[in-house]
Amino acid sequence: MSPRRNARAAAPRAPVYRSAARGRTRALGQHFLRDRTVVDRILELVRPTGRDLVVEIGPGRGALTEALAARAGRLLALEIDAALSAALQERFAGAGSVEIRQADARLFDYAGLRARAPDPAGRVLVVGNLPYSVGKPILAALVESGGAIDEMALMLQKEVAERVAAQPGSKTYGALSVLTQVSAAVRLAFSVPPGAFSPPPQVDSAVLYLRLLREPPVPVADPARFATVVRAAFSQRRKSLANALAAGLAVSAESARRQAEAAGIDPGRRAETLSLAEFARLAAQIAEPGPA
Repeated sequence: MSPRRNARAAAPRAPVYRSAARGRTRALGQHFLRDRTVVDRILELVRPTGRDLVVEIGPGRGALTEALAARAGRLLALEIDAALSAALQERFAGAGSVEIRQADARLFDYAGLRARAPDPAGRVLVVGNLPYSVGKPILAALVESGGAIDEMALMLQKEVAERVAAQPGSKTYGALSVLTQVSAAVRLAFSVPPGAFSPPPQVDSAVLYLRLLREPPVPVADPARFATVVRAAFSQRRKSLANALAAGLAVSAESARRQAEAAGIDPGRRAETLSLAEFARLAAQIAEPGPA
């Protein structure tokens, strides 16, 4: 795993696969992990066993892949780069429990993962680096997997990871925080400095540990409506909740104020001060038909 803009990982002494794609790989901003301690800490977070299915996003040169294959009952690695995928397929050709697939992690069908687990009582784990440029859509796809995933250890740009794990009242708390935490218990496990990678990126990275929840921690009758209200509330962070909702939902400010008050929330507050429970009440209230 690594913090690159494209998901790649490598051990300190892993072979370097040279190909015609090398120039494109560099252009895509890949940074390969060279610190084995980081690999070990990721493994410690999820502790894969022979009963578990592990999905690795962005195996790259295969350092984390090697460690996962030695512990997991089955390993499915998703690599978007054709040259890296081909090299890994050749490398793990004799490992029947390892499947290397060239695939875009944004589009993969995660909902069907549980049927692929080697043991019905085992877990489905996801580990890997989420590319900087598309980390958020991949995270959303994983979180919205319909209960198919149990736990995840994901490396992202540190700034994004902090936003995912942020709590109400903090400057980094936003729609990404709310929409992730309504589906998963989130913890920022540890930071990874640029020096852990070759070449070093220009920003720090961090690994998130997420435990997917079977039920939301607050009542959410309509997930799509909940997401719409949350995004509207954060659409204009410097404005009051009522004004942000009015702009984001295309309703009058007076209507937005009434709806917030009916949910027991001061319409003069800002979105970053609301808890998950308050967003749930607000979404339930706004879902009710009423005058504009």
